[in-house]
Amino acid sequence: MTFTSIGRRVAPLAILALAALAAPAHAATPTDPSGTYLTEDGRARVRLEKCGSAADRLCGYVVWLKVPLNEKGEPRIDFKNPDPKKQARPSLGHQLVMGLKPNADAHYEGKIYNSEDGKSYDVTIWTEKPGELTVRGCLIAFLCKSQTWNKVSDLAPGQLAGPTNGPNGPHSDPEFAGAAKPTAKAGAKPAKAGPAADAPPQE
Repeated sequence: MTFTSIGRRVAPLAILALAALAAPAHAATPTDPSGTYLTEDGRARVRLEKCGSAADRLCGYVVWLKVPLNEKGEPRIDFKNPDPKKQARPSLGHQLVMGLKPNADAHYEGKIYNSEDGKSYDVTIWTEKPGELTVRGCLIAFLCKSQTWNKVSDLAPGQLAGPTNGPNGPHSDPEFAGAAKPTAKAGAKPAKAGPAADAPPQE
């Protein structure tokens, strides 16, 4: 076989390889992390669930706070939110995971809102072990930190157990109002009435 014939065979293969590299990456299907998780610092429980018109995105809501009241004994509110219309909303029940999309690594990525400083950060969420969720947030591209949230199945006192946008449930942001339809949490029992159950709080 001559070098010329080898070149004729290699050229089409090289073109195919380059075309494959140039093709847009398609999002893989991530493991569904839906459920309620205790944050690494133990200060909140976050309910994650599918959202969006095609139920292909991931939204999350604060459904429990370890300290639901401020120093005045009042429910915590989202007073650091940059949107004046949201500064009086209860911290308990607010949306913090903003419709994350699947990426090519079979993770969910997008924005997460931090009510402690009123800022939104890039975040990637995925699960590899049953009952564990990895949450990687980035202030900037090279300044990222990962946390492990653990799945919970019980109802803590004051935890919101109702459907999203329904009675005794969390509420989606206006921009996601059409994404989350009231659906009862699987296997959830109604939360016992109590002073903390209706209190909407966090920092």
